[in-house]
Amino acid sequence: MMIHRSILNVFISVLVINQCLAYFKVDKQDDCFCQLSGKIDECTCNIDTVDYFNNVKIYPRLKSLLLKDYFRFYKVNLKRPCPFWSDDSKCAMRFCHVEACSADEIPIGMKETEKNNGFPKDHIETTPSDKYSEQQNEDCTSHHNELDYLNKTLSEKTQKDMQLWDAYDDALDNFCAIDENDEEAEYVDLLLNPERYTGFAYRYAGVSAQRIWKSIYLENCFRPKRSFDFNSYIQSGKLNELCLEQRVFYRVVSGLHASINTHLCANYLLSEGLSLADPKGKWGPNLVEFQKRFSPEMTNGEGPNWLRNLYFVYLVELRALAKVAPYLESEEYYTGNDSEDWDTQMAMKDLLKVIKSFPDHFDETTMFRNRQQAEKLKYEFKQHFRNITRIMDCVGCDKCRLWGKLQTQGLGTALKILFSGKFDKFEYHVSLDSHNKKEFQLHRNEIVSLLNAFGRLSNSVYKLDDFRQMLR
Repeated sequence: MMIHRSILNVFISVLVINQCLAYFKVDKQDDCFCQLSGKIDECTCNIDTVDYFNNVKIYPRLKSLLLKDYFRFYKVNLKRPCPFWSDDSKCAMRFCHVEACSADEIPIGMKETEKNNGFPKDHIETTPSDKYSEQQNEDCTSHHNELDYLNKTLSEKTQKDMQLWDAYDDALDNFCAIDENDEEAEYVDLLLNPERYTGFAYRYAGVSAQRIWKSIYLENCFRPKRSFDFNSYIQSGKLNELCLEQRVFYRVVSGLHASINTHLCANYLLSEGLSLADPKGKWGPNLVEFQKRFSPEMTNGEGPNWLRNLYFVYLVELRALAKVAPYLESEEYYTGNDSEDWDTQMAMKDLLKVIKSFPDHFDETTMFRNRQQAEKLKYEFKQHFRNITRIMDCVGCDKCRLWGKLQTQGLGTALKILFSGKFDKFEYHVSLDSHNKKEFQLHRNEIVSLLNAFGRLSNSVYKLDDFRQMLR
């Protein structure tokens, strides 16, 4: 009897030890998420609030909306050379390749938009020069006997000059270059070219990736006056030496970086598809890679802080969508398919209604308040981000370049909405007429990139919950 009791005690002891080990193992594995609680830096919103709002309300709606034709076709130039260094990191893997759309695959409405210099169909009014041309014959007939007749027609050269002036004025507000009117730009179907880890290790973890991110952080993010290296710069403790605007810039870049890494870990190349049974490859979540990129042990304690910055940039783009909501609610989302265009309009209005209901938006009015430094700092803010968008042309993998350019343009569009000042007075309008919309125009590519970029952030927040459950 005593022997059996001893065996039973040993068995119970082993169970207790295993449970304790399991507890500490889970606690250890959960270190990636140790900073994902409480208020988000530079904001008043809690992380738990974002998790619930995104995963339950935003993500399902956004995922459905981005399947619509209007948002699945993105015009981009993937042939532009790297402007900063010789491009020696081209990817030859088949999963890196991006196939452009043929002319037959592009919806007719987008072809019409191209004729309008990239602006949506419902933004184009008859220009003053067109009106004068239409009235020319009538005016000549009624006034040919009058000595004081004023000829209001404009020459073709003057009309082109005016278009260049308008384009120049519009470009002053942009935080990134627009590919849409580039002669080498082509339409790409985003659904056929999803963002994921393509197996190009040199791009994601090697010298090429390091050079790109070092250039972004060291040369284009704001830094304290004293110099330091790349590894020390991306530590959150250094942010105390920066002003609010400079901290915000770093957090949006760091958050975008964290989001991209999350996508790659969530949609990782698990099998290269060399067998006949699996010719297209096998993709799925890679928990080991996620821990490598975000665990404190592998990131000098910074990984969890980078994930916090993901929530910050999410709030920045969420705020931009709330601010631009009256503009987007009045869009037609024209593709030439009346039924789908109507569905897209309704889906967009439903999404924007939910976004506007969010209780704790990022407050951009706290920035650039110092009148003596505001203009200079805003100019530097814009120029730094423009450089980051140009660095995307140095990415070796075409598929990664595509999504890098799209997400930086989407973030640049959000910054334009928040800080250009042109949309401020229209924010609380129920709807906008054509005159108001002419004062603040968005190219179709800007709208597409804005929604898809936010879709990537929404997907990242959603996938974090999956990784948390996998670790536990």
